[in-house]
Amino acid sequence: MNISQQESMIFAKDFIETAEGLIFAVVESGLEEGKALCFLRYVYQLSGWKKVETDVANELLKQQYPDYLHYSPVLDAHLHAVAAGRIVKHHQPRQKLQEILQANRHDAIERDLFLLCELFGQSGLDLRQTGITGSLLVGVQNQGSDIDLVCYSREVFHQCRAINGLLIEQGHLQALTEQDWRASFERRSCALSFDDYVWHEQRKGNKGVVNGRKFDLNFIDCDASAKPTRYQKCGAITLQCRVSDDTRGFDYPAEFAIEHQYINSIVSFTATYTGQAVSGETVEVSGVLEQSEQGLKRIVVGSSREAHGEYIKVISSA
Repeated sequence: MNISQQESMIFAKDFIETAEGLIFAVVESGLEEGKALCFLRYVYQLSGWKKVETDVANELLKQQYPDYLHYSPVLDAHLHAVAAGRIVKHHQPRQKLQEILQANRHDAIERDLFLLCELFGQSGLDLRQTGITGSLLVGVQNQGSDIDLVCYSREVFHQCRAINGLLIEQGHLQALTEQDWRASFERRSCALSFDDYVWHEQRKGNKGVVNGRKFDLNFIDCDASAKPTRYQKCGAITLQCRVSDDTRGFDYPAEFAIEHQYINSIVSFTATYTGQAVSGETVEVSGVLEQSEQGLKRIVVGSSREAHGEYIKVISSA
């Protein structure tokens, strides 16, 4: 797939805007039944764009825009969806990043983004294969906003992680402080202890601090074109198993092949458990068992947006 074809597609981490003054974050690449699967994140009010939490978003759509509520038979999940014809603006991370980098004036967060990209670019990263998502993508950033970079090549993403580690070692970037980790942990409200959360996160190499501002590195696979498989939920499950293949551990969703008599893989739809384990490690996983029409079984962590009580935890290293 070439760049022009990619630019016409909708990918996870894109944002889409509707005529009603609603901005949705795309959570699944491509379309399902002609609709982009997403979650409402911003609502336009007289004072400007306001960020909304999941419960508020669900209630608002239920009361005023029920057409955007959607049941996905592929994911066997309730979420939001916008028909392609109702999208009035498609916010694309790669396009937005280039706009910011080429602009003559920048606000404080854009200056930090520019510095970060300059450091990565000088270290050999192809910035044409990266983009910016989150609040910067739709221009609603504030002084406390983080930077969310997206890489659109597996090779570029892992190169970006390696460069990040090197730049932190050299002192050009900084590692997260305990205060940063505390804030991140509280925002995630995950099922792990604080110490377990930090241990898993620190080794991923996908976070850092530039000029006092936290940033995250994300990966989207532009070449993932397999026909989506439909799954049905079978119930809650907790078990221990060995990870046999972590190749897709940073994908969206993250996927870990496991050694198990009946279950093929662990899949995570929540960023907390992206890159959580590596091949050869034994993990404890708590989630929802699902089965496909072909009989494939997987454990899903992140069956709901908050994924309360669901987790992946390494209990034995490789």
